[in-house]
Amino acid sequence: MRYTITFLSFLGCFLTLNMTAQVGINTTSPDPSAVLDIQSEVGGLLTPRMTSTQRLAISTPAQGLLVYDITLESFYYYEGGWQRISINNSRVNYKLVKDASDLAEELAAGGGSTYLLNSNFLYEINGTIVLGAPINMNGAYIEGVDSSQDILANTSGVALFQGSPGRIRNITISGGNAPIFDITGTGSDLLVVNNTVFTGASTMGTLHSLGTAFFSIAQYVNNNDGFDLSDIGSLLMSNVFWTTSNTGTFATVSGTFNNFQMSSGRIEADAGEVGIDVSANPTIVNEASLNGLSFVGAGTLVSGYTTGSYTDFSFTTDWNVNCSGIPTETDDQSTANFYSTAAITTGFSQSITSSTAVPIVGNGAFDNTELFRFQSNAANNRLIYEGKKIRNFQVSASLSVRVSGAAGNFYSFIIAKNGAVVDDSDALVLIENDTQIQSVSINTVVTMESGDFIEIYAQRLTGSGTDTLIVFSENLTIR
Repeated sequence: MRYTITFLSFLGCFLTLNMTAQVGINTTSPDPSAVLDIQSEVGGLLTPRMTSTQRLAISTPAQGLLVYDITLESFYYYEGGWQRISINNSRVNYKLVKDASDLAEELAAGGGSTYLLNSNFLYEINGTIVLGAPINMNGAYIEGVDSSQDILANTSGVALFQGSPGRIRNITISGGNAPIFDITGTGSDLLVVNNTVFTGASTMGTLHSLGTAFFSIAQYVNNNDGFDLSDIGSLLMSNVFWTTSNTGTFATVSGTFNNFQMSSGRIEADAGEVGIDVSANPTIVNEASLNGLSFVGAGTLVSGYTTGSYTDFSFTTDWNVNCSGIPTETDDQSTANFYSTAAITTGFSQSITSSTAVPIVGNGAFDNTELFRFQSNAANNRLIYEGKKIRNFQVSASLSVRVSGAAGNFYSFIIAKNGAVVDDSDALVLIENDTQIQSVSINTVVTMESGDFIEIYAQRLTGSGTDTLIVFSENLTIR
């Protein structure tokens, strides 16, 4: 009798399955949307369990086949290949932002007037987020996935980022014709910006008193003015693209910087615009460099230092500049010269009274036309190196001289560094008579560090008494 009931029950289930295409286990009313509806309060569904080797040995697995891999302790399903079903370990300190309303807590924390972000939180921007209040990053991370699609749009009418800095990447910042930044730090704060587009701002705004400001791969489009940068420990910008759609000045620099570096990219300054403005004479503690940038346009590419720079150059010796479109300014380009301004037919004279080497000065006057990272003394015939780098210099000098009262004597004309003659620079001449004019050439290499100076000396090697050295021409070039 038991077998008959079991068979009839099975037959009933089979007929129900064929009529309704549904199976209910522990329920007589399976959900209409389900082919199989299992209900239980004491157990679960147990899928086939196997090792990775067994799973991979399944021949021609069907699309959607599901197993539990006991080797890797994870579910796998087949979809053109075995796909692991990831365990959803939700990130901590994370918020996905799809609308401004997702930042309601942060707006409340900022007193209803500022979005005060949670320190060390990651805020992922998804789509265009329109914000009617500024953001205090407070050390948080703001990032998108696609900078062309993930956008922060400022409609507040004031600077978008205020208060404490943080980190920004993979996003577009739409300024809404207001400033982007108005940040004054504590001197140790960190601002990091990667792969970001800035557009439609009245100005890029103010960054002041930060420990480090780092920008990498930043594009600027349709902004009315650039950055006001001051008192930053280390400012680092790479892959800068400030192109012709922008106006104003890309960067106005003032105050004190430990390190200042900009590298790679393009800065355009059209008529009436400025690329980089250092006319406030910022102080550099360690080093500043501009390298690999392309400066173009009919505007003022660099508004240079008003003190401490050199004629036809823009920067001080604290800077190393190697960019297209503007003069190269590095210690390797250091150069200087001096020359006698005396009439070529009469020259100037100097008495020689001993065998001690002496500077050739006499009653002459000298001038300089080319000084870069060198200065001259008041008489203009001493060249003082001002670069930071110890380096070798090629020195070339020439003189036209006559010595009276020294017939038969030998004279040496020689380069001196810091008052000491450079022995391998000797140019020896024999004075044959009082009317003979000698042409003297000197060539040597001198190693110099900052503060070292060079001059041309004369030394009587033989003879005694008082001779008269007449110098018709004297010039020296060092580079």
